[in-house]
Amino acid sequence: MLKTERVSVMNLENALRGMRNPMNSWSKSDSYYDGDGNYVIGEADAHLAGTLCRSGSDDRKFIRQIFVSVDITAPLYWWKEFDTYKVATVANSTSTMHKIHAKPFSREDFSTDHMDEETLARFDGVIAYLEALRTKYMENKDKQYWYDMIQFLPSSYEQMRTVTLNYETLTNMYYARRYHKLEEWHIFCDMIRSLPYADLLICCHDDKK
Repeated sequence: MLKTERVSVMNLENALRGMRNPMNSWSKSDSYYDGDGNYVIGEADAHLAGTLCRSGSDDRKFIRQIFVSVDITAPLYWWKEFDTYKVATVANSTSTMHKIHAKPFSREDFSTDHMDEETLARFDGVIAYLEALRTKYMENKDKQYWYDMIQFLPSSYEQMRTVTLNYETLTNMYYARRYHKLEEWHIFCDMIRSLPYADLLICCHDDKK
């Protein structure tokens, strides 16, 4: 399972202003802030932005300046795929190395939502063994038990990271992963679709909007 929290979108106004730099057409901009402080893209700016985004990466480079920060909790097997995206991404994660022993292991620490009952029963044995290793490590701080925990830890173990990306990176991720077999990618793509003006700036080629 994957969970996204504390989503923030930044620099939309500056990116849209920069969009008009190549043609010095700032006077045609019609975007504004509404009474609640939200930045609203006007009709003329939306037309230009949509045209550029549909034209390809070189023309839509202004969306590289629209930044997104989000807390993502996901299993290690999903993070392994996420980590293939190295351009314009920054992440600070909770530390498996330093904090794996900080609390007892339980099912809630793992993604088990697609396991059947037989697999869950066997997995409970894995959790119990991890907890036994943790207890032994807490008792005598023998590094052998710590290594045993780290190397025995299943890839379904969930980790939270605070991630910063931009709309261009999210565009690449969205079109590469929207039909992926992992449900976690579908949840992540749902988050992308929920971002401000995602239909205009990110999902403009989407045949399933």
